Amino acid sequence: MLSTEHRQRTDQPMFRVAQAGDIEYLVKECEVLTGHAGRTFVIAGAERLTYRLQWHALGCKVQRLGDDDKALSTQFLLLPEFHDHSLCEALRAGQLYTHPVTR
Repeated sequence: MLSTEHRQRTDQPMFRVAQAGDIEYLVKECEVLTGHAGRTFVIAGAERLTYRLQWHALGCKVQRLGDDDKALSTQFLLLPEFHDHSLCEALRAGQLYTHPVTR
């Protein structure tokens, strides 16, 4: 039986997330290709903050990740609340990045 593994390639350069509407698409793309919930995003700054984002019908689950990729904190946000989150602030500042999903 042949099996194809999809994953986020953390060994490849990240790309900048350009628009707010791209976030939902990128999360769902990653979930479909990897079979795992959510997608990892990085705020490019001095600290390089890393978040895992899962999209739901009424809102989203946002987890701040530590260096070991374990959740340090978890927030459940309605969509209007998410637009005020630091991920969206980073997006507006051109500092939100994610890794490509490849085979």
